[in-house]
Order: sequence, then structure tokens, then C-alpha cells
Amino acid sequence: MPEWLVLTLAMLAACAVVVAVTFLRHRSAAEDEDPSETPDVIEYMTMWIGVVYAIVLGLAIAGVWDARGGAEDHVQAEAQALHEISERVRVYPPDVRDRIRADVNAYVGHVVTTEWKAMADKGEVTERGDALLQKVRVDVTDYRPANDFQAQAYQPVLDQMAAADQARNARAGSTGATMPGVVWFGLLAGGIITIGMVFALQIRRTPRELVLAGLFSALIAFLLFLIWDFDAPYSRGIAASAEPFLHLFPHAGG
Repeated sequence: MPEWLVLTLAMLAACAVVVAVTFLRHRSAAEDEDPSETPDVIEYMTMWIGVVYAIVLGLAIAGVWDARGGAEDHVQAEAQALHEISERVRVYPPDVRDRIRADVNAYVGHVVTTEWKAMADKGEVTERGDALLQKVRVDVTDYRPANDFQAQAYQPVLDQMAAADQARNARAGSTGATMPGVVWFGLLAGGIITIGMVFALQIRRTPRELVLAGLFSALIAFLLFLIWDFDAPYSRGIAASAEPFLHLFPHAGG
């Protein structure tokens, strides 16, 4: 059974149980029972709906903010690993050193000028980027150290190559949206219900109440927009940038 169908049936079952219990309660109530002696259930429900929805919004914002922070960490780790490779190969022969550095620069240039746009538009990395990084890997792994000094630098360079590859894979895995569709359904439906409860309290047309209702609705809309904006770490307004690459490789964006 699909998950969305299970969710729909569970929600309908919960509503049906509440309505059925309410009808049975009224039918079995004593004739002399005075309902005015009990608290207003509308105010109680409104308060708890607002509290629960605030918790859900807070968790959603924390989730997308953490995903955005993770995306920035992946970029920083990849740029730093590639920079370490460029620096550590200085002990290699000039032809090998220059070839590795040229391939690293070609890869970084592709990332900041072409692949970043593909991540923003399509939510994926490019095959060309994979090929360029593989070329760097071949350069690094195929070289045979000629002396002990080069041999001491060889393993750290391999470690940095593995770190760059791992960071790229992590970056590729975090290019898309992080919030599942069912969560968005809950956020939007919860927002509609929460704002709708304002009308259940019979809001009047006094300036103070209208202003408060408008600000309340605007706040929910702003928080939902914030979640949507953070949901794609590399593509929307407040997004992770390629600044770590440009900082360590100043000529990459040229």
C-alpha cells in the first residue's frame, strides 16, 4: 500500500473517531447537563494547533538550515582538498607537478563556471566534471615517486584526492530539495488550518484585530518561504556559493 494512501486513511480514521465519539457523547449525555460550565473547546484547540504547528515549522527550518550548512561544508572540504593537492605536488618533477596543477585548475574552472549553473538549474552535477576529476585522480595515482622525499608526499596526496572525491559525491547528493513532499503537504495544510482557526474565533473588523491577523498570516507565509528558499542549498536566493573555490583558486572564474 502506498505511503500517501496510508497517511490519508490514518487522517480520515482519526477524524472519524473524533466525530463518532462526539456524537456518542452527546447522545449519552444527561438531559440536565449544562455545556456552558465547560471551557470553550475552540480556544483550547486553537492554542494547541498553534503550538504544534510552531514546533513543526521550527523543526523544518532547522532541517533545511542544517542541510544548507552541510552543503557549504562539502564545498569547503572539496576546495581545500584540491588546494592541498596543488600545493603538495611541488616536490614532484616540474612536468608532473605542472600537469597535475593544470588538471586541478581545469576541474575547478569547470565547477565554478559551468557545473554550478547545472546544479542550480537541473539539481545535478555534470559528467564533464566527473571526467575532469578522474583525470586528476589518474595523474596522482599513476605517478611513481622517484625518491624518499617524493614517496613521503605521495600518500598524503592520495588522501587528499580521496577527500576531494568524497566531498564531490556529497555535494552531488545534496544538490536537490531536502524536504519530502509529504512534509510540504503537512506544512501547507497546517498553515491553512492555523490561519483558518482565526476565523473560528469570530474575528471582528476592528483595526487591532485585523492588523494582528494580517501580521500572523504574513509571518507564516514568511517562514514557509524561508523553508522553501533553504530547501535547495545550491540554487535559490540564500544558497551555498562557490566562494571557497574562488578563494583558493582566484583565477578559476576567469
